[in-house]
Amino acid sequence: MGNLFAVRYSEGRPAWMREGSMRATLLEGFEDLEVIGESHFQHNLWRILGGRHKVEVHVRMDIYAMLLAEEGNPYDANAVWVWIDGMQVGHLQRDDARSLRPGLIALQGQHGTPIALQGVIVGGGVRQDGPGRLGVFLNYDHEDFGQPDASYTFDDAPYVDARLRRALGDEVARSKDCPYSLTWMHGLETDDMHAIRELRKALTVEIDPIGRHFTYAELEAALYRCRDVFASALDEYDQACRRHDAEMDSIRPACMAVWGKVPLAELYKQMAIRQQKAHDFAQALWWAERGLAVYGEDAARPEAVEDLRKRAAGYRAKLVT
Repeated sequence: MGNLFAVRYSEGRPAWMREGSMRATLLEGFEDLEVIGESHFQHNLWRILGGRHKVEVHVRMDIYAMLLAEEGNPYDANAVWVWIDGMQVGHLQRDDARSLRPGLIALQGQHGTPIALQGVIVGGGVRQDGPGRLGVFLNYDHEDFGQPDASYTFDDAPYVDARLRRALGDEVARSKDCPYSLTWMHGLETDDMHAIRELRKALTVEIDPIGRHFTYAELEAALYRCRDVFASALDEYDQACRRHDAEMDSIRPACMAVWGKVPLAELYKQMAIRQQKAHDFAQALWWAERGLAVYGEDAARPEAVEDLRKRAAGYRAKLVT
């Protein structure tokens, strides 16, 4: 069965777009997604601007863009085109298209609509060789498309060691022996329902702040994976994150005493995303800023801090518009 919300190679707009507008599902994010090939669609981009801008003036216009998987493209079997206001304006670069396309098709099936992203058209002005070209820049969240976070991937490593390396980064995790044994966690991910029971039980007896941090992190991950398995999973996930955050005043100094760094605390990013998707940008900002306060200048994973800073800036912008 073909992809309903796709455009076939060399056939122009899909039938549903020609016959009338269809509502799209808008996804939000604060990661940059590159669009290429706009040079071939400058006439469409200027039409989208609607003559409101002179060619010699630099422009910036907020837009919503649809991502459409293309079928039958002989040059790129994973091609994903970008459309604005029913006009083709470019496509995703090959690597992004290959990694995002499966998630895009899954999202379309889940929502029953095409998928749209926020972005901007920018450019214009006059250069020595003529009018400046227009470009398109989109924002997305890799997790919406089921992508792993490439910042936190590692080479093959012992199961337990991989947890510490993910939380601390390779250099810090290998710099000294960790006095905490996580071997009891081995195999938990193979059965999330069993893992949730065991992790809750562990929290009733674990007294070490660092041990509690890793136990909370595993519990949160298991609950989130079960969001489609039982109805209360996300509510229980939120509760676990709040309890985890409430203990950070003891977890942080314990981690600093051992590593001189604060390990990755994914609850802040994930809770910010959950509030963002509910359009509660005040709460999303609270979680992002709380994470930044917990990390301070001591994050073992600086990329986690940069992610929260970007999200916080986006939430602040939402709150003033």
